[in-house]
Amino acid sequence: MDMFGVVLWSDRKDNKAVIWCEDHGDLAFYRPCCEEAGVSLDTGDWVQFDLTTERDMRLAHNPRLVAEGAYAGIADVLGRGEGDTTDTTTTHGRDGVAEVIPFRPVRSRTKRGASSAHPMLA
Repeated sequence: MDMFGVVLWSDRKDNKAVIWCEDHGDLAFYRPCCEEAGVSLDTGDWVQFDLTTERDMRLAHNPRLVAEGAYAGIADVLGRGEGDTTDTTTTHGRDGVAEVIPFRPVRSRTKRGASSAHPMLA
């Protein structure tokens, strides 16, 4: 399946990345295979990639850079929980307390508007 996403975290040394997918489903993990040349991904890059699921884990393959740094700072914004946080849940796990902030529901797209904003951030 072909997918677009934004890199939330990357490790240049090991050439790994975590990608927030356009369908707002589970995150996708990228690690180059021996056949792949590997692309250098940085936090905030907008990428297109092939998506597979193996053992309940989403994997990104063959990432192609759409726009370098297009969403720089997105990981920080998400980490601060900016946006609508009216419906939050506090959980107590083995590592302490965590506040769960739900994503807004995905709106159906009938046709693309003239806005240049990416639908992931709408």
